[in-house]
Amino acid sequence: MLGALCLENQCVTTSFCCLCSLCPWESPGKLQKCWGPHARPSDLMSWHPQYRSSKFRHVFGKPASKENCYDSVPITRSVHDNHFCAVNPHFIAVVTECAGGGAFLVIPLHQTGKLDPHYPKVCGHRGNVLDIKWNPFNDFEIASCSEDATIKIWAIPKQLLSKNLTAYRKELMGHARRVGLVEWHPTAANILFSSGYDYKVMVWNLDTKEAVLRNPVQTITCHQDVILSMSFNTNGSLLATACKDRKIRVLDPRVGTVLQEANYKGHRANKVLFLGNLKKLLSTGTSRWNNRQMALWDQDDLSVPLTEEDLDGSSGVLFPFYDADTNMLYVVGKGDGNIRYYEVSAEKPHLSYLTEYRSYNPQKGIGVMPKRGLDVSACEIFRFYKLITTKSLIEPVSMIVPRRSESYQEDIYPPTAGAQPSLTAQEWLSGMDKGPVLVSLRPGSQVLSPRPLPPERSLSNSMGLALDQPDKPTAEDGRRSFSLWEEKGPRWAAEHRLEEKKSWLTNGFDIFECPPPKTENEV
Repeated sequence: MLGALCLENQCVTTSFCCLCSLCPWESPGKLQKCWGPHARPSDLMSWHPQYRSSKFRHVFGKPASKENCYDSVPITRSVHDNHFCAVNPHFIAVVTECAGGGAFLVIPLHQTGKLDPHYPKVCGHRGNVLDIKWNPFNDFEIASCSEDATIKIWAIPKQLLSKNLTAYRKELMGHARRVGLVEWHPTAANILFSSGYDYKVMVWNLDTKEAVLRNPVQTITCHQDVILSMSFNTNGSLLATACKDRKIRVLDPRVGTVLQEANYKGHRANKVLFLGNLKKLLSTGTSRWNNRQMALWDQDDLSVPLTEEDLDGSSGVLFPFYDADTNMLYVVGKGDGNIRYYEVSAEKPHLSYLTEYRSYNPQKGIGVMPKRGLDVSACEIFRFYKLITTKSLIEPVSMIVPRRSESYQEDIYPPTAGAQPSLTAQEWLSGMDKGPVLVSLRPGSQVLSPRPLPPERSLSNSMGLALDQPDKPTAEDGRRSFSLWEEKGPRWAAEHRLEEKKSWLTNGFDIFECPPPKTENEV
């Protein structure tokens, strides 16, 4: 008999349903709902897909051209599951393969192309470097930790390195075993966290004149195994950790007490991440069937995850990155070339899959540019730096929202965290909490560099929008400061206007003064 039987409103279709012939099957032989006259009302209602309107539905990944990549970079072959790369608007730092100790490279961001094999390194550790992080409030200061059980703070000179940098600014000696992770506090200046293979998390106050620190201001000893990941909430009042003992913990970082602990056996977490101000945590790891998996948690109740999502059966660690400005989550798989991205919401379904960027080049590690270093004129909302060990290559990948207009897109660039701390180290240690200082990414409205500014930019700085005081600035003030920036701005603004003028010229004709001929008679 041609067709299939409709049993309990389920029809197994070989070509069509023998009773109604209206089944929109996707592949023959699969169990499908019957959408014909024999269907239940609930089936008919659930068939219509729930379309979500989102300005980020069409975000796409754009890899940099070969000349804008960093080639011939000796990337480390360490097997640790760390990023091995740190980026800020001035430099890209990457852990390198080095004999006789540990080292990393600091390359100016604009210095793309082939790297000189004798390029100077930052070397001073006696063991392999395991993690590096730029100071979020000083683009010329970086922290590194190593297998030699020390953390070092380096001051990177503004001029190019001419020889290996071995003189560190501070050395932190407190861990008994190798140090696997370092993390700067997101709002307080000179506060650094480190975790080691002695199962301890240490809090360091760098606001001292001593060159060698042996006593951290706080030691957190609640973990029973190696700490695999650390993440702060927006104002830095909570610290989340993922541990090798398969537990996720939410801690008070000042006193070290455990506020929440997950004992859920169905998800083994490797990485954990606070999702901005949503009061939620995201963890990546493996399910009990060894599939790569994501889990979303309520930060106030870690008994059971809000949702779990299996991704694939690969073995590489998943690195999660969250953009609180756009509520987008990026999941980067170590050992594969894909970057999946989702939109996160407070309501169900909490995770909405958008699409993924695919590449044949597998990444060993990944770096992320802070929002203040993005190209807003190209509608770039995120930028990754992929470490491709097989080609000794660092490849930038930009996430772009396609827009026809070339003007500044206010809706995809809300106020974001700037390069200024909102607290001193002592204020935070005494119990104060403050959110990050917010700035606008509109060109000319706020100068985001912590360095002293050249004279021609002082006007834009005085007209900048201090968005952490929402009562004073208005949209009119923003437009006025932008127009003043155009009048008194630096040379690149004049060059941009000159390029616009050139675009008016067609085969030597100015299309506004002398339009080109349209008919044969005019020719």
